[in-house]
Order: sequence, then structure tokens, then C-alpha cells
Amino acid sequence: MREDQLNEAAEIFHLLGDPTRLRIVVSCLEGPLSVGEIVEKVDVSQSLVSHHLRLLRATRLLVSERRGRHIYYAPADNHVRCIVNDMIDHIAEPHGEED
Repeated sequence: MREDQLNEAAEIFHLLGDPTRLRIVVSCLEGPLSVGEIVEKVDVSQSLVSHHLRLLRATRLLVSERRGRHIYYAPADNHVRCIVNDMIDHIAEPHGEED
């Protein structure tokens, strides 16, 4: 892996390390959502959601699509879905105590 790729991957994991941003991405896994719908699902202010959406779009985790007056957000591709879903599955797995 090249250094620039390593840095980009680290930045993506850093962004997903914020609980609010992770909730935004998880809520969009179910289907495209408008900013208002995301605000309702994650229960934070619209300005904070908009700030997080800018960061998530800049790192290509989410994409936006205008439909009339509203902009809808969805995962950029199946890789994003897999990363998040695999982590959710990993956390849900039972784990034993290590000696």
C-alpha cells in the first residue's frame, strides 16, 4: 500500500471513529436520506449534520443526489456498506475471554 493510500485509509477510519458520523453513515445504509431525515434519525442539529455530511462526502464515504428541493445522501458504493456492515457483524459476534 502506498503512503498516500495509507493516509487516506487512516483518515476514513478516523472520520468513522466519531459516533455521530458513524450514525449518519449507518442511517444511510437503509437507503438515501435527506438532511431532514438524517437529523431526525441521529437527533442532532441540522448544522452539525451538514458539517458531518461535508466531511463524509469529501472522503467519498457518502454521495449526494439532488431531487427537486432536497438533497439525498447514500453510501458512495458497496465498499462503504461492507466496511460498516462487517464492523457491525464483528462487534455482534460472541467473544470469549483471552488468557
